[in-house]
Amino acid sequence: MDIQAKKQGTLYLCATPIGNLEDITLRVLRILKEVDLIAAEDTRNSKKLLNHFEIHTPMTSYHEYNKYDKAKELIDQIQQGKKIALITDAGTPGISDPGEELVKMCAEEGIEVTSLPGACACITALTLSGLGTRRFAFEAFLPMDKKERKSILEELPSETRTIIIYEAPHRLKRTLEELYEVLGNRRITLCRELTKKHETAFRTDIKKILSYYETEEPRGECVLVIEGRSQKDIQREHQEAWMELAIEEHMKLYEDQGISRKEAMRLVAKDRGISKRDVYQALIE
Repeated sequence: MDIQAKKQGTLYLCATPIGNLEDITLRVLRILKEVDLIAAEDTRNSKKLLNHFEIHTPMTSYHEYNKYDKAKELIDQIQQGKKIALITDAGTPGISDPGEELVKMCAEEGIEVTSLPGACACITALTLSGLGTRRFAFEAFLPMDKKERKSILEELPSETRTIIIYEAPHRLKRTLEELYEVLGNRRITLCRELTKKHETAFRTDIKKILSYYETEEPRGECVLVIEGRSQKDIQREHQEAWMELAIEEHMKLYEDQGISRKEAMRLVAKDRGISKRDVYQALIE
């Protein structure tokens, strides 16, 4: 081993404010000052943030259109010992932005990566929503490709977790219409301008929010938080499917598996959401 070899550097994922500049952490401010280079999604946008906090660290651009080639350059610099911070336009790097690719490539190269927690629009919206927070599915922006978009939309009706979707104002109406078509009239909380002066959280349903935007022009970046499919709905659909079978046929399905008649009656009652007495009564009539 070459004892003169320079120690490998580190990639720091630094969360930046999604609106209110006070939402940056002291640790992020320190790291942005200490690193050798800041890789920013939009250097013009990030310049305003850095100037506000009097941070003069050199910057370079790292965005969707150079994420592979530039990642190789950044990795080469880290391997030579440089410490690099990655920031996105707003929020946590790697969440719905090209930072995901850089982290993957660093992991493949055995480069140390550490994430400095902070603002994140999807979590902020989820906690504001008034909907279930224990389990959620983050979809970010729905794909623009029609085939891929259709595929994801078709999966959503069976999703039991709370669903989180990002959307730009000029595409909001279309997305809400598509969601109403596939999900029906689910509860939704539409959050916009999070952490900013005009932050709003509309706790309503998809039909009402569509009606609202018939006369109002969508403004600001939006996060849609939509309730997942309830277990009651799933159970009801299963029961309705079983009801298409006569009770005798339903019993036969279990008895043909070697299940005793008494146990089969219990299972049939459970499947159909009725009592064992109801099953017994139907069989003797």
